Amino acid sequence: MQPLSKVEGRAIPFGAKNIDTDIIIPSKWLKTITREGLGEGAFESIRQDPDNVFDAPENKGAPILIAGDNFGCGSSREHAAWALGDLGIRAVIAPSYSDIFSGNAVKNGILPVVLPQEAVDRLMEVASSGDDIHIDLEAQTVTTKFQDRFTFEIDPFRKHCLLGGLDEVSLTLESSDAISTYEDARTANKAWLMEGTGA
Repeated sequence: MQPLSKVEGRAIPFGAKNIDTDIIIPSKWLKTITREGLGEGAFESIRQDPDNVFDAPENKGAPILIAGDNFGCGSSREHAAWALGDLGIRAVIAPSYSDIFSGNAVKNGILPVVLPQEAVDRLMEVASSGDDIHIDLEAQTVTTKFQDRFTFEIDPFRKHCLLGGLDEVSLTLESSDAISTYEDARTANKAWLMEGTGA
């Protein structure tokens, strides 16, 4: 997972509320075990409208998505985070998220920023006008060139994981010395546990 400290650039002014994971990535796309190519199916039903914000030329490659309240509700499919990542999204700004989606986003290197509706409305205006938005995870701020400055809260552990690019495997490997020390001591002190294991 790539470390994330800052996300800067265009934001897709989506803003819709109660967008569930079936809208983010329809169930027919869940047959894959790879993350690649899921961006093509992201928001498929919405993208059937030729004037949708996701396929607008000015939003191509935008790293930020601005969404409405209760984003990522519905089923717990991790493919929703995979699809956003494959679409190029590194951060989502919304008033609230489903807990499961929020956790899946962080585990896949996507920052879920929670801001009040008034701040989200203001950022929708900025994004709609084509101006960049800047997110600083270290400082926990969202800013614009118009002197807008919004602060957000994030769980310290999630922040640590995003800043370090740490997924669950990486977190386990951070403790590899302690694990080895424990296993060596257990083998030395309780050799009978290892009998018949071939170790």
